[in-house]
Amino acid sequence: MHQPSIHTAGQPLATAINVLILLHGRGGSAADILSLANQLHVADFALLAPQAPQNSWYPNSFLAPPVQNEPWLSVALATVFDLVGSLEKQGIPKENLYFLGFSQGACLTLEFVARNAARYGGVVAFTGGLIGDRLYPENYAGAFAGTPVFIGTGDPDFHVPVERVRASTVLLTSMGARVTEKVYPNMGHTISQEEIRLANELIFKK
Repeated sequence: MHQPSIHTAGQPLATAINVLILLHGRGGSAADILSLANQLHVADFALLAPQAPQNSWYPNSFLAPPVQNEPWLSVALATVFDLVGSLEKQGIPKENLYFLGFSQGACLTLEFVARNAARYGGVVAFTGGLIGDRLYPENYAGAFAGTPVFIGTGDPDFHVPVERVRASTVLLTSMGARVTEKVYPNMGHTISQEEIRLANELIFKK
């Protein structure tokens, strides 16, 4: 499998204090998710968005047994892990690292941070939950030490059941994250202006 390419925008890594890693949804692209940053308070951030092969991080629903999404899921998680490791080598500490994903990218975002919990700058999941036919707490390690997390979702959502969002909130909170969860009736599978406002207020506050 090819390593995904990393698209960049915002401030140069050499001078940026904060870095935002953005993970696009199924059928989306790195360019799409980078354009979302125009609405976020991240003008002084370096922005990095990996591009998934064939525009998808893994082939099946995030609610499938994890083995059915292998080896793609492991490759996707390794992509983020390697990117974080590379940033740390360049002197960016974890508390200056931020994560944002939409849909499949939001699921990958939450799964990555739960498996590698630490005090990050902040995490935004627009319509997503932890990955698997059930939660696998044995896969999750570390402590968030108060990392702010915002999860927004619609109810109903065709791809992401609200029960999984709520279970994910409980698990992340138990690992020390400060989670704000917002469920919007009949929002549709999209990112609303209200979610963007809350992400700015809670995660990217000046």
